[in-house]
Amino acid sequence: MKKKTINLKEASFIQAINISAQWCKEWGEDLLSEEVLADRIAELIKTKNGLRGFFAYALSDKDCFLLDKLPFSLIFKLNEGGDAVVEIIVKNLIMSSAQIIIHRRENNDGYEMSSENISDRCKAILRLLETKLVTKKVNQIIKDLDNMGNSFDNSTKYDAEQKDFIKKQIFEIAQ
Repeated sequence: MKKKTINLKEASFIQAINISAQWCKEWGEDLLSEEVLADRIAELIKTKNGLRGFFAYALSDKDCFLLDKLPFSLIFKLNEGGDAVVEIIVKNLIMSSAQIIIHRRENNDGYEMSSENISDRCKAILRLLETKLVTKKVNQIIKDLDNMGNSFDNSTKYDAEQKDFIKKQIFEIAQ
């Protein structure tokens, strides 16, 4: 029987999520070293689907502790990813921060805690990435925040409370 393998450069978004989940599980069970995992992730995040899929999984899964521990080898590889890595993490910080406010308004503690976890993971990573890239991206976001919004096409803009909270979260990166 031939083992089916997925070419990482051709992986779909869903495949990238599943690959990331499997690797994080193997790492959590000490079946993969930090260095091997970091090398695999570096290959996966070279594509848009891989980048999106990895962060969709690793930021949101409460049982994946990779982004809580942030091994040096992973940070090194994420830094090699440059602007694309910084951009996706900053976008996730903004979206999760805006969602925290929505979940608070709706008294949805479970979703609020999940969004806070994503936000905290984003801030922790951004503190360890190339400072100039992070500074450039967050300054651009702060400048453009009035034109950004909750919807895919930005037709529903962030309200004043969300914008203030997003800025607060961004400023916490420096702490």
